[in-house]
Amino acid sequence: MPPSQNEPSLTMPNQRTRLLDALDNATVDVAIIGGGINGAVTAAALSAAGVSTALVDRGDFSSLTSQESSNLVWGGFKYMQSYEFRLVRKLCNSRNRLTAAYPSQVEPIEFLATFDEDSPYPVWLASMGAMAYWAIGNFATARPRVLRPSTVESIEPLINTSRAKGALTYSDAYLPDNDARFTFGFVKAALDRGALTANYTELAHADFNDDQWTLHLRDMLDGSTRTVRARTIVNATGPWIDELNKQLEVTTEHRIAHSKGIHLVVPRIGSGERVFAFFDEDERLYYVIPMGDRSVIGTTDTRVDEPTTSVTDDDREFVLRQINGRLDLPVPLTAADVISERCGVRPLVVDASSNHEESDWLQLSRKHEIEIDRDRGVVSIFGGKLTDCLNVGEEVLDAVTQLGIAANDLDDSWFGEPPASEFTRFDARVRANDSIDDSTAEILWRRYGRRANFVVDRIVQDPALAEVLWDDPRYLKAEIIEIGEYEMVARVEDFLRRRTSLSLTEHSDELDDRISEISELLGLAPAAIV
Repeated sequence: MPPSQNEPSLTMPNQRTRLLDALDNATVDVAIIGGGINGAVTAAALSAAGVSTALVDRGDFSSLTSQESSNLVWGGFKYMQSYEFRLVRKLCNSRNRLTAAYPSQVEPIEFLATFDEDSPYPVWLASMGAMAYWAIGNFATARPRVLRPSTVESIEPLINTSRAKGALTYSDAYLPDNDARFTFGFVKAALDRGALTANYTELAHADFNDDQWTLHLRDMLDGSTRTVRARTIVNATGPWIDELNKQLEVTTEHRIAHSKGIHLVVPRIGSGERVFAFFDEDERLYYVIPMGDRSVIGTTDTRVDEPTTSVTDDDREFVLRQINGRLDLPVPLTAADVISERCGVRPLVVDASSNHEESDWLQLSRKHEIEIDRDRGVVSIFGGKLTDCLNVGEEVLDAVTQLGIAANDLDDSWFGEPPASEFTRFDARVRANDSIDDSTAEILWRRYGRRANFVVDRIVQDPALAEVLWDDPRYLKAEIIEIGEYEMVARVEDFLRRRTSLSLTEHSDELDDRISEISELLGLAPAAIV
């Protein structure tokens, strides 16, 4: 069955160029600076409410902090330790909404937390916290359980239980694909509702006159410039928020402190059916999280002064030491086993007048704050987490209306996957095509939603495009062409790191052998192979 009349049509090649041209001399209600999760979800919420919106990022969408998360959609069980019950409640509610709205993209997963003599509290106390966490989350997940060390050993033999006092299980959710891909879904939703978006587009400077902003934008790829006018600016630049507010001459009650977190991606550890949780030598929770046939180990929490950072030898050695001390691996993990690394900076919210250098670093809240500058028409998003994204989008919409921007009321239809009935139609269509098996059909729907129909169209027209280029994670030639035409890929890294997770899960030498083929399928010029 072909796509229905109300589904988006195939987008013209060179989509980014087309959107940049549409931005030039455009006038919008709101211009969003920053295309991470906060900016993307804000664009989706505003455009769904009928607010004319432009979204730009000086890099690729989700190219910095938002591509370095733990891929978890969770209520923040560990925040119970710092008594942030209100934050946990908000995160749990958002987790529940996301899990219900994205059944193929956000999947429930069990956490197995092991406690030993170095844990900051005993199992019985943690179990009480887990039950409270379950209740705060409206009992939407599986009931927590307390386990004996012998039970842990039987279900996950790799966990070292020699020092274990016990364990418990609780449940949250995670992204089986990756965080950047999920973030881009909100960008696509905004595009489908008429928003103007552009990656690799920098705000060179902005002028405020007669209650209107004139934004001078620079294309980071070719240096060309464009001008956009907007009544309101949303600062969604994450760790760079203070820098942009200074440029916009905006004074705020909050500012950002920078916390570095890293993850190491290694070959699969354990069954891959659950997340392992342990306490490190600093009594801080860290995790082993499934990522296809790989595992992600992390994260750390290190004070840094700048919004950009990298993994150090000390970081790597710390993570490896923690995991080797808690697992009975045939051979301990070394740096040679690390397939890829993730490193990002959390923007933590602090009072502008406070001295966070004197505060307990690990006790700084992971909440977000929305500030409004009514005189200059600027909304600033401080902090935020992937799980918190729906709250951020709705709160920014409310802030924008307080600045006089007319908007329609939102219901939960502004986010989420197409209804199950549409997948049923898609699935029936796929079953009529012998080139695509059932598991591949589910993967295509999870990644592309309605646009999965167009991937199938390509295969119907050219069955050779059903060829599988990778098996785990599985990618077809037709997908790569679709991504190249519709998803604003400007550099091969955009595809390998953010539209997919291939550069996280595959060895670099294996990818290097396929770069030319990938670039050709994406329609990229040789200069974009960087």
